[in-house]
Amino acid sequence: MTKTYTLNNGKIIPAIGFGTFKAKDGEEAYQSTLAALKAGYRHIDTAAVYGNEESVGRAIKDSGLSREELFITTKLWNTAHTKEEAHQALNESLAKLGLDYVDLYLVHWPNPKPLRDGAWKKRNADIWQALEEEVALGRVRSIGVSNFMVHHLEALFETATITPAVNQIRLAPGVLQEEVVAYCQDKNILLEAWGPFGQGELFSHPVAKSLAEKYQVTIAQLALIWSLAHGFLPLPKSITPERITSNLDIPDMTLIAEDMKALDTLSGVSGASDPDQVDF
Repeated sequence: MTKTYTLNNGKIIPAIGFGTFKAKDGEEAYQSTLAALKAGYRHIDTAAVYGNEESVGRAIKDSGLSREELFITTKLWNTAHTKEEAHQALNESLAKLGLDYVDLYLVHWPNPKPLRDGAWKKRNADIWQALEEEVALGRVRSIGVSNFMVHHLEALFETATITPAVNQIRLAPGVLQEEVVAYCQDKNILLEAWGPFGQGELFSHPVAKSLAEKYQVTIAQLALIWSLAHGFLPLPKSITPERITSNLDIPDMTLIAEDMKALDTLSGVSGASDPDQVDF
């Protein structure tokens, strides 16, 4: 599959990314990332807090692919509260990845626990300024956020000079965060879907099973087709080579409106956590 999206800054991003959340540092993260690159993925998503940037970076190097062919995302974790800490965090991520730049750098969480008294607004403004500086320096091509709700974005817009290119949030059949989705779509902020298969419940869900059989696809493929139909960018994660390939090799099809609605309103799927109450 070669579909792409165009970000609000004109940069091109592959429409399906390979997620590495919970891929253990070492052979698991290395082998799964390498398998994804060999299968045809050109968009890899990692994060400082995943603890696997070095293994992901090693796989990128060993893939033999040119840097220009790849779209690499990583994320700034909650331990960075100031501009200086944000710059240093990027230094560390680039060193671990073995890269001179990343294509997308995201603020991973809008409201870390130490800042719950309202200090998150200043923290996000300061960090965003650092990310804007990194764009000017060329070490980051695009910047965005993750797990931001409408009020977090509205606060960011008070000082931001660059609109986030992306908001990576929890989106899956049965988890359609309509308020923030509508807000981001209105602002031309691309929505990336982490956990696009739910937290595992989807694979045993009778409605998902029935619809997968109807369209002659796997349940995972059904979830990805649903995500793309909404204009989301899904980030499927797997450590199994066959599933890694299958998740990318999805048929170009349209689900009828009735079936899209059934997936939108699916019950029994774990909802999104409140980023003002938890850290991850």
